[in-house]
Amino acid sequence: MVELDRLRQLSAKVGSDPLLVQAAGGNTSLKDGGVMWIKASGTWLKDAAARDIFVPLDHAAIMQGLAGNDPACESCTAFVRTDLNSTGLRPSIETTVHALMPQRVVVHVHCVNTIAWAIRADAEQRLAERLKGFDWAFIPYARPGLPLAGAIQARMRPGVDVLVLGNHGLAVAADTVEEAEALLDKVVTAVTRPVRAAAKVDRVALEKLSAGTSYRPAEMDETHALATDPLALKRGQHKVFYPDHVVFLGVGVATSFDGNPPLVAIPGLGVLIRDDAKPAIEPMGRCLADVMRRVAEDDPLVALTEDDVDRLVNWDAEKYRQTLKV
Repeated sequence: MVELDRLRQLSAKVGSDPLLVQAAGGNTSLKDGGVMWIKASGTWLKDAAARDIFVPLDHAAIMQGLAGNDPACESCTAFVRTDLNSTGLRPSIETTVHALMPQRVVVHVHCVNTIAWAIRADAEQRLAERLKGFDWAFIPYARPGLPLAGAIQARMRPGVDVLVLGNHGLAVAADTVEEAEALLDKVVTAVTRPVRAAAKVDRVALEKLSAGTSYRPAEMDETHALATDPLALKRGQHKVFYPDHVVFLGVGVATSFDGNPPLVAIPGLGVLIRDDAKPAIEPMGRCLADVMRRVAEDDPLVALTEDDVDRLVNWDAEKYRQTLKV
């Protein structure tokens, strides 16, 4: 299928940009002939051109399930077209977002610049200034699955092709892959925020500190900004602002080796990653640094509540994703 091949190429491109997608986050989809092809849960968009990461679902059945508030819409595994599914994988945990957008192609990303707006208490009002001229809607935070589907349904209206998901990310939709890519580029440009320069990393000091431990310095310079940018650590150390952070890093950011955390931010020095940490750990640490470097000290931020965190970590779909080596 030509359009699906084009989606694979766009997915790989988007998935390779850490300002748009981190690790197994983000997802893309294509509706064709009643089938909705969507990225499989736990797979990485950047791999889309090299391996089969798309799962086929019965789109009409999903929509019927959503109309009846069917619990099966939590995981959407009941709607997989097993006759077409060659991966054996489960569909994305955000399948319902894609199903509810009527356009053929949907691209959902955890855009750093979008998140830096979407975690603000005044996100909708501030984004209205940036997204004037776009057919967009702001969706207040809700857990993926049925809660998020309900939040989208409450605010969806004809013509909307851009969704900003509070404390979560961005989704754009169009009838072709080319149009979806163009729209994504336009929205990202519109919401881009200034970024504070990252301090130079003293890798020699980090190597000395981690010598003889099960930790090593983070590979990407941008990740170290989580520890070297005082505001980044101040705002992010004890709170969670979006789902993927708590799923992979837990609540807040560890600043010592106590408890053997997968990532440790040494204030003023840099970030260390545990040797056996999952591949997603450093990208998620960098994501928080990238978001917080776009946040000012007086920005009115809204973190996820304890209940929000509990609903995420105890959700079956996230438990499944945690069993994968991502």
